[in-house]
Amino acid sequence: MNFFQERVITVLFRKQSLKIKNMEPMAVSQSNQMEKPGKEKVGALNLLQSKCPRCRKGNMFIDPNPWDLKNTMKMNKECSVCKQPLDIEVGFYYGSSYVSYASSIALSVTTFIAWWMIIGLSLDDNRFFYWLIFNGVFLVVLQPYLMRLARTGWLAFFVRYDRNWKTNPPQQTKAIGSRNCISSLQ
Repeated sequence: MNFFQERVITVLFRKQSLKIKNMEPMAVSQSNQMEKPGKEKVGALNLLQSKCPRCRKGNMFIDPNPWDLKNTMKMNKECSVCKQPLDIEVGFYYGSSYVSYASSIALSVTTFIAWWMIIGLSLDDNRFFYWLIFNGVFLVVLQPYLMRLARTGWLAFFVRYDRNWKTNPPQQTKAIGSRNCISSLQ
């Protein structure tokens, strides 16, 4: 082992021993699960579950199943928990196409690297074309979920998590084309 590896191991063990010494007492929640007091779920997990970005508890979509294709994109008008409006303005979610594109590219790169590491790529056979077919089918199957993920991510850019969401009312945003916004610009 070199000096750097020894240093990393010492720092990691020191952090673990500090965590053990300074452990907070665990509280039992209503659902009978153990959780630390004052700790919330990580924001990325709530993003993947299509939860409201402000309170991280309410569902953004009416039907929790993204593969129910008739109801895939039907959203609640506001969060059922914190009353945050989810449809901020007309055409707001057109911007989610950028998030959807980025997540599709990231998944394609991930499957490409996994395919390359597990199966391998060669110019002598058709393994690259098999990956293209696999990736295309994979993205089509995941598309309903990716569309929901993109909407949740796009809203999370504009609505931040509020630790005091129970006491703070949601901020009302004005649509760009509204009369008040246009008159204030003139």
